[in-house]
Amino acid sequence: MPEPARMFLPRRTNPAREAERRELMASLSHTRTLINQAYGGFNQASDSDLIESYVFEINSLQARYNYLLRRVKELEAST
Repeated sequence: MPEPARMFLPRRTNPAREAERRELMASLSHTRTLINQAYGGFNQASDSDLIESYVFEINSLQARYNYLLRRVKELEAST
């Protein structure tokens, strides 16, 4: 005998958590854009000091991106 169809209702989300998640996702997107721009500058640079500054900038932005990604995952896990 076939099983009756189940109705899945969307989860109720906390508006504050959803707002935080949207903000984190926007920050992730912006940081990703900045990383791409920094890589573009790095690829065009020829001065060693400028190259070094791009390396530091890229590392800094990647650390920020990792932090934001970790926060999003923590937020989704606690929901």
